[in-house]
Amino acid sequence: MTRATPTVATKLGSAIRHAPVYIVLLIGSIISLIPFLWMIIASTHQTSDLFGTPLPVLPGGELLTNLARLQESVNFGRVMVNSLLVAIVYTAFSSVISIMAGYGLAKFKFRGRGIALGLILVTMMIPMQVLLVPLFQMMASLGWIDTYQAVILPFVASAFGIFLMRQSFLDFPDSLIESSRIDGANEFRTFYRIVLPVARPQIAALIIYTFMTQWNAFIWPLLMLNTEENYTIPVALNTMIGLSRVDYSGLMLGSLLATLPLLILFLIFQRQFISGLLGGAVKG
Repeated sequence: MTRATPTVATKLGSAIRHAPVYIVLLIGSIISLIPFLWMIIASTHQTSDLFGTPLPVLPGGELLTNLARLQESVNFGRVMVNSLLVAIVYTAFSSVISIMAGYGLAKFKFRGRGIALGLILVTMMIPMQVLLVPLFQMMASLGWIDTYQAVILPFVASAFGIFLMRQSFLDFPDSLIESSRIDGANEFRTFYRIVLPVARPQIAALIIYTFMTQWNAFIWPLLMLNTEENYTIPVALNTMIGLSRVDYSGLMLGSLLATLPLLILFLIFQRQFISGLLGGAVKG
């Protein structure tokens, strides 16, 4: 028996029924794009133009001028390299810790496993502001002020990342792990060859989330980094806000350039990111 081909009338009726949903989604997409479009427009005008009447609605011709001023003000090229270095190193260490800790909490039975998981989840409820003073004193006692290890190490063990990977590994069949052990594979080989390939969507989601978190971090790097040569992008852009004058065009251009790597990263891995957050870890 062959499946009946939908007629034109059927397709038209389905489109009409779903039209309100499409309209709402279109309006929501346009509204969400307005800030990004305004950032593009503002980065190509002078600051004085942004407060004129009427507001500019089309890109201007000051992009290269604003770019040169941004580079002169904060050495944006160096700042971009600093942010990439910190974000990549942090993402690598944090992802490895989250994956291994999540696997251990999901598949190894030991006394106190529930307590350990509970303590990890409790740390997600502690406001970061409560930790700033003791962490600052700890970094000062170690002589790590104005160093990248002080920015990276205190938060390298992510409670959210550990919980995400634990939930992912819980769905993995224990029978496959036991079969691998019976065949003579050690724990590392079982983990690397059998478990990790199945969890690739969740690992991709973890990497993207971790990178974005560190890339956008502001408060802690602001406290730790004192010299302009070590600034990350959020800290460097903050220095452009003066008491009497704010270079809004430069800020918009810097924010636009800082957003592009995240946007490109998400567009490339959006399928893995969405399936990693919402999908199951076991392939059928």
